[in-house]
Amino acid sequence: MSLTVLNAADVLAQIDGFDTVIDTRSEGEYALDHLPGAVNWPTLNDDERKLIGTLYVQVNQFEAKKRGAAIAARNIAGHIERHVLDKPKDWRPLAYCWRGGKRSGSLSLILDQIGFRVTLVEGGYKAFRAAMLLDIPRIVEPLNFQVVCGTTGSGKTRLLHALAYAGAQVLDLEALANHRSSVLGAIPGQAQPTQKRFDTLVWEALRRLDPARPVFVESESKKVGNVSVPASLVERMRQSPCLDLALPMDERVALLLEDYDFFVRDRAYFCQRLDALAEFRGKTVIKHWKDQVESGNVEPVVHDLLTQHYDPVYLQSMQRNFHQYPQARSIAPENRSVEAMRRLALQLVGQDF
Repeated sequence: MSLTVLNAADVLAQIDGFDTVIDTRSEGEYALDHLPGAVNWPTLNDDERKLIGTLYVQVNQFEAKKRGAAIAARNIAGHIERHVLDKPKDWRPLAYCWRGGKRSGSLSLILDQIGFRVTLVEGGYKAFRAAMLLDIPRIVEPLNFQVVCGTTGSGKTRLLHALAYAGAQVLDLEALANHRSSVLGAIPGQAQPTQKRFDTLVWEALRRLDPARPVFVESESKKVGNVSVPASLVERMRQSPCLDLALPMDERVALLLEDYDFFVRDRAYFCQRLDALAEFRGKTVIKHWKDQVESGNVEPVVHDLLTQHYDPVYLQSMQRNFHQYPQARSIAPENRSVEAMRRLALQLVGQDF
């Protein structure tokens, strides 16, 4: 037999060396988070887990195990027929479940008996996540971050996209979080990942970065929407050199109307989201803004949001939290366009940081 059990720390280092990473948990557990690149082959699906759990409680463990074994055997047979029959003899899968127990063990035992070189994650997903969270500070420490600062609407995200297009290393936390990192930053129709999923996505992005090259990242706060940025990453960013991106006010307003066009199209949704600012700006101001939005006069509301809310809050936060912000190097594109951002990005990529 060639069944191998690997501890979570070694899995972190070797995860790219497996042909397939198999998550044997239910589809609901998989959706909450999973190892990078993992496919989902449930030994028991969500409904089956619930059924077996009920038998454990209402009948006894022995009866539950018998029924669970029958269901698991049928599911594993299906996975083999669908996914394994075409695999060569040297196929090397990595399998895991919640704690490295029965579900992944059952599949792995059969794959091992077939003759494949199967590896099990010792302690399962739970152990992997614990090791991964401990690994993030180690990865973060040697990275050379260049923090792209700038008031709301200055084009920070556009510049990050342009930098990535130009071949620079970019860590786009808002993209990983499916959120634009403000009170009004939720993106319609796009749910945020769970905290566990976000942590894994951040780790996956960080581990692929080269410490010998600069990493451009936006000046995020500790939270992006409902998910928290790993504390070690936040602290490293706050100690790093800053670039201060600037655009004229009219360009900023126009950029926001383009990037948040769903607010322009859906005035009711815009008004609903404005209610979240009532505790900061007061009900009278919010009512005035909502009246303007409902009449189709969106541009002055965006201008007021910048000057009365976002700019003061942002500048206070930057001065308080980002230690090198007072020495930030000023950068400015010709305008808000993608082309202008790409020209600026090319200039930055060619410079020594």
